[in-house]
Amino acid sequence: MTDVKKTGVSAKQLSLLGFFSITASMVMAPYEYPTFATSGFSLVFFLVLGGLLWFIPVGLCSAEMATVKGWEEGGVFTWVSNTLGEKWGFAAIVFGYLQIAVGFVTMLYFVLGALSYILAWPALNQDPVTKTIGALVILWVLAITQFGGTKYTATIAKVGFFGGILLPVFILVCLAISYLMSGAPLQIEFTAKTFFPDLTKIGTLVVFVAFILSYMGVEASATHVNEMANPGRDYPLAIFVLMIAAILLSSIGGLAVAAVIPLDKINLSAGVVQTFEVLILHHGPNLEWAVRGVSALLVLGVLAEIASWIVGPSRGLFVAAQRGILPSVLAKVNKNQVPVNLVIAQLLISTVAVIVLTNVGGGNNMSFLVAMALTVVIYLSSYFMLFLAYIHLVRKQEDLPRGFSIPGSKGLKLAIAVVGFLVSAFAFVISFVPPSTLPTAEDGRVYVWLLAVSFIVVFLVPFIIYALHDKRGKKLNVRLVPVTTENAPSGHFFIRPRARATHHLVVDNTQHSDPKA
Repeated sequence: MTDVKKTGVSAKQLSLLGFFSITASMVMAPYEYPTFATSGFSLVFFLVLGGLLWFIPVGLCSAEMATVKGWEEGGVFTWVSNTLGEKWGFAAIVFGYLQIAVGFVTMLYFVLGALSYILAWPALNQDPVTKTIGALVILWVLAITQFGGTKYTATIAKVGFFGGILLPVFILVCLAISYLMSGAPLQIEFTAKTFFPDLTKIGTLVVFVAFILSYMGVEASATHVNEMANPGRDYPLAIFVLMIAAILLSSIGGLAVAAVIPLDKINLSAGVVQTFEVLILHHGPNLEWAVRGVSALLVLGVLAEIASWIVGPSRGLFVAAQRGILPSVLAKVNKNQVPVNLVIAQLLISTVAVIVLTNVGGGNNMSFLVAMALTVVIYLSSYFMLFLAYIHLVRKQEDLPRGFSIPGSKGLKLAIAVVGFLVSAFAFVISFVPPSTLPTAEDGRVYVWLLAVSFIVVFLVPFIIYALHDKRGKKLNVRLVPVTTENAPSGHFFIRPRARATHHLVVDNTQHSDPKA
């Protein structure tokens, strides 16, 4: 049985391949492919640009901070608190919690898009009221299954990853190759001219935020650098290999959608199902049952992912709860070792987001785009602090011992962090520009106002909580034990890094999550 009471850093036995295997789940997200496809062949350009100028800086800066002596536990909350101050550390971790709450919306839209095809019920994906009800029913039913404990959460994530993500993506690749070799007509051109986006039209650059979103979460795996046998050599290489894998898999998935669905016909919620329909029916008009079968696999995969994301981020906030920042009513767990009040708070935020974004946005592509952009700007708010924390570490706390350091001079380290910060700033700003795919100017205005107002409301949340918290602090009967490769639940690493629980909760010397969970 796994002993979660171990508090020290586990034995340094993690190899390059081992680190890659526990992080690889982040490079496969089929529900992002339709958004990628809206940029055509230039999606490869955006993936390379985001990988080199954003993903690698985040990975390297996070790893160095994660290995600073005394900073090994607590993640971004610890890193930012020890450099910029506790208030900013709390804001950074709350933004990580809130981006999941909003991020559920696009995942739910994907599920509804696939279900609408399976059930031959277009209203489920097109009518705002029906879509809202469907999304909320799915969200709360999945949540209720987690309130009873997370014993099987990681197993569900594992089965969902293999059966609902990996298998459909493999089928998609095979079908796309077959379609291409058959000489069937393509909806995009593969030329040097179409590889580069038109940088003079900012409306076409808004899609870049989708590529940044696809790379988000690597900092959550940075703590495992402490377990690597040779981090100086293996970690940078592992990050580079992860980037290459992300570029290859996302390019294949996005191009498969772009190649068979005309740009003006791509539905961001159901684009993957649209693609399977074209690719499968290309082999015979009587194969609609196969389209429904693959769609069902996709639904199960994303439902499993949503279920596995519900509790993890709430557990992460217990790092702040230990310092007495969270209201006591939120810093409690139920008899099944689940922080129910924190989870419910997150779900209420998701509920409001679903209702507002679906109905104000019309339940169409604009709702999806606003939900995606809102997720990105919330998460980027945390990354701004991460990069500023690293810059402070390099400039003011260079003497602190650490197990991994970005190779090169102090100037190079600062340059890497500044590049990551500037790319984050660029992605943040263009998120508020109406995408060129919106049909009317009025839609563009609604997009900007809906995104801006939603972000302002969310941005204020951590600062209001921090200003009102009891400065005297309070003792909790909850102890946090970091999740390592030695004590992680079976299947834990099939959950995408940005949504994993980073700690086991231990109350009165009793584990707050079954070691087999």
